[in-house]
Amino acid sequence: MATQHSRAAARLMVAPSVILLFLWMIVPLVTTIYFSFLNYNLLDPTKGGWAGFSNYYYFLTDPSFIASVLHTLAIVLGVLFITVIGGILLALLMNMDFWGQGVVRVLVIAPFFVMPTVSALVWKNMFMNPVNGMFAHIAKGLGLQPFDFLSQAPLLSIIGIVAWQWLPFATLILLTSLQSLDGEQQEAAEMDGASWLSRFYYLTVPHLTRAVTVVILIQTIFLLSVFAEIFVTTSGGPGTATTTITYLVYIQSLVKYDVGGGSAGGIVAVILANIVAIFVMRMIGKNLDA
Repeated sequence: MATQHSRAAARLMVAPSVILLFLWMIVPLVTTIYFSFLNYNLLDPTKGGWAGFSNYYYFLTDPSFIASVLHTLAIVLGVLFITVIGGILLALLMNMDFWGQGVVRVLVIAPFFVMPTVSALVWKNMFMNPVNGMFAHIAKGLGLQPFDFLSQAPLLSIIGIVAWQWLPFATLILLTSLQSLDGEQQEAAEMDGASWLSRFYYLTVPHLTRAVTVVILIQTIFLLSVFAEIFVTTSGGPGTATTTITYLVYIQSLVKYDVGGGSAGGIVAVILANIVAIFVMRMIGKNLDA
């Protein structure tokens, strides 16, 4: 009986937070769904009316839609590849004993605490600027023609900027996992004559599998909504070369002031993000069960 009372009291205390969180999520979602069926433009709000599925049809048949989906997937996959591989290498490096190890760890993790807008501005103006950027000065010093990254390789530049921001996160998670690796297994394998590569492949990699899956899951959720880096550096261009689903919704809603079309695009983006998240979670679930 006491257990039932304690459970009821616990549920009663948690209920306000659950209700508030539910309203925080459900009210904007319902409002967005409602506006997605309206012909509502802020430039002429008097011409509103029921639009049915025409907003969805317009958004899905937009020539930029398929390209934005591909660009979004390219950014997610590109950043994941760089951060997972680079994170493992940096974690292995920082797990070694060397002078100044603490300072190096702080410097490696520091970029994760820089705001996306600030880091994008730094990369755009201080590094990738074809006239005054650091890369341009290095190219001129080597007798080469400076390369305009944001104009000639815009999508790769965005991937590089975003990967630089998320690499510390992957490194921190993987380093934490690496430090929990049993040292006795490593010593036993070394005494049995196993090479460094064999120890890494048969002991370290399996041990890092769960940490890698956590990195992939968390980063995928956030990378599907990359916006600040694109807005600050390329504004979705040149043309639509760096336009993602998130940026396409922004253009529809806040540039064209089409609330109905932007809301429909937001719902489509949420559906696609959930599909990707479910796919990733199922892959991770199979991996963890194995």
